[in-house]
Amino acid sequence: MADAPLSTTASGPASAAPEVVPPNASEGMTQATMVKKTAPQTAYKPADVSPQRRVQRSYAIRLWSVRHSRALEWFYARFADLFLMLHPIWNAIGYGRVEGPVKFVEKRVKGFMFDCRMCGQCILSSTGMSCPMNCPKQLRNGPCGGVRANGNCEVEPDMPCVWVKAWEGSRNMVKGDAILDVQKPVDQSLRETSAWLRVTARAAATRAAVKQVSA
Repeated sequence: MADAPLSTTASGPASAAPEVVPPNASEGMTQATMVKKTAPQTAYKPADVSPQRRVQRSYAIRLWSVRHSRALEWFYARFADLFLMLHPIWNAIGYGRVEGPVKFVEKRVKGFMFDCRMCGQCILSSTGMSCPMNCPKQLRNGPCGGVRANGNCEVEPDMPCVWVKAWEGSRNMVKGDAILDVQKPVDQSLRETSAWLRVTARAAATRAAVKQVSA
């Protein structure tokens, strides 16, 4: 006599739950793309920092800046000297008055070259011309432990890790070892202010203090 087949009722011991496959677990689909697809489709589109906007960002210019970090280091040193020479003019007019037009230019130049976030505490010369504010975690002292095997970001898989690029850029720079300096946390109160003018005013104050001591 043949054996009876095992029961396949929902309550029987032989029943097996079907495998649940996440609706967005498509092969080759990155996290950033999934965020974009699952975002609410409304008339309001969040600004520059939204996942929808960032996933569309091109990194070509940013990566070009890292590759040419040594040339940019030289240019920035000359540019800083020029701004320091103009300190008497900035001081006479008033730093508060010139900040508007200077910030307008700074935001667009650095935004184009480095995807600058105008944190007001620029450390590009210490990070291989790779802006650490582009890190989704805004890490200022090196990468997190989630950098992918291909060197891309843990949070945004389509984006090269800004700290991997920072190290590459720093190796081309004369003062590349500045990347080893410990950076302070970001002071959020300085957002949307001019780093160019802040660095210039600080350098002018240091120069004046040295002159006083040597006098």
